[in-house]
Amino acid sequence: MDFDKIVMERYATKLFDGRKIPEDKLNRLLEIIRYSASSFNIQPWKIIVVKDQKLKEKLQPATWNQQQIPTCSHLLVFCADTEIAGNIDRLEKLMIENGADKESIKGYIDMMKGFENGLNAEQKLSWAQRQTFLALGNALNGAKFLGFDSCPMEGFNPKEYSRILNLPKNLVPTALCPIGYAKDKAKDKLRFAEKDVFIEDSKLKW
Repeated sequence: MDFDKIVMERYATKLFDGRKIPEDKLNRLLEIIRYSASSFNIQPWKIIVVKDQKLKEKLQPATWNQQQIPTCSHLLVFCADTEIAGNIDRLEKLMIENGADKESIKGYIDMMKGFENGLNAEQKLSWAQRQTFLALGNALNGAKFLGFDSCPMEGFNPKEYSRILNLPKNLVPTALCPIGYAKDKAKDKLRFAEKDVFIEDSKLKW
């Protein structure tokens, strides 16, 4: 399927039919998500893959009882990871393991550490959440590419999700992405006109 067709046909599924996504397709989607872009390549996220039906049903009340949760095949819980310094250390180690010279990447690592040191707790969370939405975008289009459906969701109680999933404090549930096979039908997409979205530089006073 051409990428433009994926983007045009993908929609926010409100009800799934309960069928399970084959394991090989799930793994391909997770790999697509794993390769998502992120600033500095710090990858400040963790994605919880919820397969258990009882756990999905337990999470449903914390999602305003929306039907996507119990009817989906898998529920992906996208968590922003505020332990940015730890990710930088892991990235440095990974770069060295893959052939980078420690001294040659020192400037880059120091730049990342300086960036992290300049953020307070609130800013770390905000930055990590913005990065996490990049990964969510890959999940949405990747699911359609692989032949199943998805729904981006912010309508849930993050604190309840943290409690039920027993997450450490550095992992903050930011968005949900139930995936599976749609039982509902897509509606016509409504998007603003091109002229209302894009601004040519010739129209700016600079």
